[in-house]
Amino acid sequence: MIRIEISYRAILLLALMLISLWALTKLWPIILLILTAFIFHTALLPYVEWMVRKGLPRTLSVLLILLGILGVLAGVSALVVPAMVDEFTNLKSDLPDDARDLQNLLDDVGIHVELEQRARDIDWDHLISGSAAVDYGQKALTILLGVITVVVLTAYLLVDTPRLSRFVYQFVPPGREPEMEHFLTAMNRVVGGYIRGQVVTSACIFVYTLIVLLAVGVPNAVAFAVLAAFVDIIPLIGATIAVVFPTVAAFRESPTQAIIVLALLMAYQQFEDRFLTPRVYGQTLNLPPLVVLVAVLIGGRLLGIAGALLAMPAAAVGRVGFDYWMERRGPAAPPTGPVEELLAPDEPAMEKEAVRGRRTRRRKV
Repeated sequence: MIRIEISYRAILLLALMLISLWALTKLWPIILLILTAFIFHTALLPYVEWMVRKGLPRTLSVLLILLGILGVLAGVSALVVPAMVDEFTNLKSDLPDDARDLQNLLDDVGIHVELEQRARDIDWDHLISGSAAVDYGQKALTILLGVITVVVLTAYLLVDTPRLSRFVYQFVPPGREPEMEHFLTAMNRVVGGYIRGQVVTSACIFVYTLIVLLAVGVPNAVAFAVLAAFVDIIPLIGATIAVVFPTVAAFRESPTQAIIVLALLMAYQQFEDRFLTPRVYGQTLNLPPLVVLVAVLIGGRLLGIAGALLAMPAAAVGRVGFDYWMERRGPAAPPTGPVEELLAPDEPAMEKEAVRGRRTRRRKV
């Protein structure tokens, strides 16, 4: 009979792991805000340090940088939001006629879909009812509170960076300070690389979307291009948002324009997902393109949009940690087993044999 014995230590360790997983699921929204603040802190820290070296107080440097970022976001919102509201208002009144035109176009190529009837079946009153407005307001308020929390946490982290550094180094063993400094520098470099990679991809989609919409003749082309650049940072649904709004605006001009815009923007999304993103992030994060793609897929599967958003910096930080662990191990010495010991020459015995041979030769002489 086989007996399986489990130690109390193993049971305690398993219980602690389960409790930690439970706490992680319950506290995940708060942890997500903290991680986001740390990412922004790492991205903005070089600019804060540069301004401090130029003689500005640290608090003033942080305040100026954050106000500049918030000003840019406010300007983008002022440009994009009115265009979105205008498109939604026109969509409500023109959708049945636009759906009929698209249905006629599809009928000509042999595709039969009852688009006009489905457009008339949309319950606009429910979409803009009081309960829906309250639901939208609650979601908007939650997002606004999250943004404010991230901004405040980022500001505190940037201002208190020297104090936090001293606190962290208290737990570093004596003589390990250079290793910890190297590790933290590498982490800052990869997170900064993630931000730079996102800037590159956002700039590419902005330029491409602007050229396509201007060439096709879609109104509010600049607003839609700016929207595409900002929603590009949102995994999974960002690409859909970047395609849907310009396509709807183009459809109001003509179904042919809508099909052209949809085809060109979808083609770019495939190019970005399969080629640009893995290569850009692979270079800035020093990760193979396959690792980047797999990390995004796993993160999105496990934690949704937030997991996909944090997958690439998490993979890069994991690579830094693995490199640090390998450096601490150092090159492994070749093992010396019984066979090696038997085959290794016995130096003292060889010296004794050489002395005995010299004495024997002297006696013969």
